[in-house]
Amino acid sequence: MSFRSSKTQRSFRHARIRAKVSGTADRPRMSVYRSLNNIYVQVINDQIGVTIASASSLEKGLKDTGTDLGKTDISRLVGQTVARRAKELGVDTVVFDRGGYKFHGRVKAVADAAREEGLKF
Repeated sequence: MSFRSSKTQRSFRHARIRAKVSGTADRPRMSVYRSLNNIYVQVINDQIGVTIASASSLEKGLKDTGTDLGKTDISRLVGQTVARRAKELGVDTVVFDRGGYKFHGRVKAVADAAREEGLKF
């Protein structure tokens, strides 16, 4: 019986997802990375390898909104922020890359907030 750590299992899931999901100029990839305390989101054009828009929970404007906010609430703010930035740059439709994480909790909060701001995926 072989044992794989949760990090290794996530990297296998992420590789499997990335084999199928790729961002283009018309429909870039919205990638989510979730660490223990923070969350990072990028909108990426994989054809030329350029990040179009990004947001994270470490940004001054998001971190200072309130210390009583939980991780899920901050993730929702990050989703709204990245969606607004992408819309300003003319991106309306994206492909969602959950990064090997379950579509639950903070990852779902980012996706729902981006949808509410007008991104389609």
